[in-house]
Amino acid sequence: MKRFSILLLGMLLLGSVKGWAKVPDEEDILARITDPTSAFFYPNLMMRYNSGDRTLGEEEYHYLYYGFAYQEEYRPLESNDALDKLMLVASTLDIDNPEVRSLEQILVAGEEALRRDPFSPQVLNLMAYAYGGLGNTEREQTAYEQMRHVLRTIESSGDGLSKDTPCHILMFDHALSLLGSYELTTERARIISRDVEYVPLTTPRTLMGKKIKGYYFDYSRIYRNKPEGYVFKRDRTWQFNNLKPREYK
Repeated sequence: MKRFSILLLGMLLLGSVKGWAKVPDEEDILARITDPTSAFFYPNLMMRYNSGDRTLGEEEYHYLYYGFAYQEEYRPLESNDALDKLMLVASTLDIDNPEVRSLEQILVAGEEALRRDPFSPQVLNLMAYAYGGLGNTEREQTAYEQMRHVLRTIESSGDGLSKDTPCHILMFDHALSLLGSYELTTERARIISRDVEYVPLTTPRTLMGKKIKGYYFDYSRIYRNKPEGYVFKRDRTWQFNNLKPREYK
C-alpha cells in the first residue's frame, strides 16, 4: 500500500461544516459512561479500544475520549517518562530506512506511554509507523485508525475559530497534534481565560474565504484536579507529521 503523510486523514478541515459534531456535555458523558446498561459504559468501551476494535465509531470515540477525564488513570499534569523515552528514540530515527531495533524500541516505549495517555495522537502515529516498518499491517492499521478517530473527535468538538467555540482537549499536546496533522506550524500558545488557550499559526491560512490566524482550545479538563501549588511547565513537542503511516480507505 502507498505510504503518505498523515496530513491527509480523510477528515474535514478545521473550521468547515462538519457531518458529525458534538460539543462535550459533561452531565451526559458522566451519566452514560457510568451506566452499566449504556452502550457507552466506560469499562466496556475501553476494553474494545484496547483490543483494537475497529468497529468503534465516532460516537463511541466521543465518549471514550472525553470520558477518560473521569477515570483515575487521567493524570494530565504528571510526567510521562515513557513518552520522553519514546521521543528520544524517535529523534534518532532514519525515517526512510529505520533499524529494526529502533522500531521495536518505539513499540515498547509507545505501549508504556499509552498507559498514561491512551489517546495521544503522536504516540499512536509513531506506533503505526513502527508496526508498518516491521510489516505488521494489521496493527499498523489499528493504530492509524485510532489516531484518526481521536483527531476527528477533537476536531468535531468545536470549530476552534473563537473562544466561544473551541476544540476540547485532554492534553495540551493533543491540540498541537491536531494542527500538526494539517502541517500547520504554530507559535507559542497564549492562555486567554481559565478554560481556553489560543494557538497562533506561524502563517495564517485561508479557509472558505476567511483568513485564520490561529485556533482556540478548551483545556479546562487538564486543571480540574490540579494539585495545590502546582506550576505547569510545557513538555517539548514532537512534530509528527513527517512520519508516513499507510493510507487506508
